[in-house]
Amino acid sequence: MKPTTPPNRLSAFAVTAPGLETLCASELADLGIRALPEEGGVAWKGSLESIALANLWLRTASRVLVRVAEFKATAFFELELNAKQIPWKRFVAANSEVEFRVTCHKSKLYHSDAVAQRFATAVEWNVKGAKATRSKASDDDESLPPGDRQLFIVRFVRDVCTVSVDSSGALLHLRGYRQQLAKAPLRETLAAGVLLGSGWTGDTPLVDPMCGAGTIPIEAALIARHMAPGRARTFAFQRWPETDATMWASLLDAARAGELPKSPVAIAGSDRDDGAIAASRANAERAGVSGDVDFSVQPISALTPADPPGLIASNPPYGVRIGDTTGLRNLYAQLGNVARRQRPGWELALLSADRPLEQQTKLAFEERFRTRNGGIPVHLVVARVPAVPAGKQSTGAST
Repeated sequence: MKPTTPPNRLSAFAVTAPGLETLCASELADLGIRALPEEGGVAWKGSLESIALANLWLRTASRVLVRVAEFKATAFFELELNAKQIPWKRFVAANSEVEFRVTCHKSKLYHSDAVAQRFATAVEWNVKGAKATRSKASDDDESLPPGDRQLFIVRFVRDVCTVSVDSSGALLHLRGYRQQLAKAPLRETLAAGVLLGSGWTGDTPLVDPMCGAGTIPIEAALIARHMAPGRARTFAFQRWPETDATMWASLLDAARAGELPKSPVAIAGSDRDDGAIAASRANAERAGVSGDVDFSVQPISALTPADPPGLIASNPPYGVRIGDTTGLRNLYAQLGNVARRQRPGWELALLSADRPLEQQTKLAFEERFRTRNGGIPVHLVVARVPAVPAGKQSTGAST
């Protein structure tokens, strides 16, 4: 078996949605962690403290994995020998439960259940009282193991086996505040990606005129107040035998000490659906930013002038699952009209799935990244809102 890193260093990988890798690498750089973007995430080698920091602070990552072994095996006896050499006791406490997610591609050992059984035997042989099971979910499934099971992800590709341990537990988009949803909810990690991909850093005003459950304004408030997204939850690595509780407490204390008491800029969210705004307010309360976001029930046409210039950021309907593109043309046109009339000099950022709909705004968009939202291909586009010459202001139906 080939060791992945020296014993005091860990080979880490932050999993992201496609297209968010560079943003995540920038987040890690801000934490002092030098990492390289790869397809599907960002890789680095570091201490357990770097793993803790990543879980605490990353806004765009789904989970943080640690690669614990990589070896070639074309027969089960080779697999068994290598599996027994994995340092299970670093990641699995006595009498704990373990879950394996196994996939096999183009390998002589192609039976995933049989592979999982060998790993289960190895961990139970190494760790006193450990109980291991095979997950029915695939390694790409984002569902969570029940209870406090420690998840391991095993991938066999062309006879090479890679074993990774999940350090996050619940996926990182589960900040703990979003319990009430609106239609087509936007994940917290992607909402943060919209903001960071737009270049917004929390020092200019922000408004989302189609805010749904309020995810974009709430994530904006967390950024503006320098609040770590993982400040109010627990992680799988906290159960690892080598984790120093004092180290984790110190990181949490430092994070909380750096928080601002209130947002330094105005943040607002609005929607025509009063149920969505009720959900937004409840979510903001749980996130601890209810005093930082002004939520209101109103149409796009009610957007009023505001200075200094800032960012209009939104995840508008795509016409794929909710409504249809024909009925949405007026919505996008109205958004462009109102932005030019009321917020010249601002930037408009949209997570969009339809270029013809974007064109209805009559704004010159620049693409920042491509990804998927709920299985739908989308991209983030950003445009500067120009000033409307006198006498050229257009009007539109209330939306």
